Amino acid sequence: MMDYLIAFLVGGGICALVQILMEKTKLMPGRIMVLLVVTGTVISFLGLYEPFQEFAGAGASVPLLGFGNVLMKGVKEAVDEQGFLGAFAGGFKAGAVGTSAALIFGYLASLIFKPKMKR
Repeated sequence: MMDYLIAFLVGGGICALVQILMEKTKLMPGRIMVLLVVTGTVISFLGLYEPFQEFAGAGASVPLLGFGNVLMKGVKEAVDEQGFLGAFAGGFKAGAVGTSAALIFGYLASLIFKPKMKR
């Protein structure tokens, strides 16, 4: 039960910080998303993401910080295997499943709920 509470609090804290950024700055949502991915990548590069993820569980791995971590891990593994050229392919390979799932489920949701353009 405590794992769920910690995941909820950490994930909710991340979302609250993002909401504050959206409300108090003039940053567009796309830039905030990029900021989250880059932050996750930097935290992963510094070796701090794994302990953070062990503590927070899904609260750390589900938000966009987790996507940055996945990209960093993929690049690191590909560079170890293929050298410098792995830096270009590793992130795509590691993030392909999550990106594909988001696109497919987003498309299916659009078919089911028939979205309309705002006027």
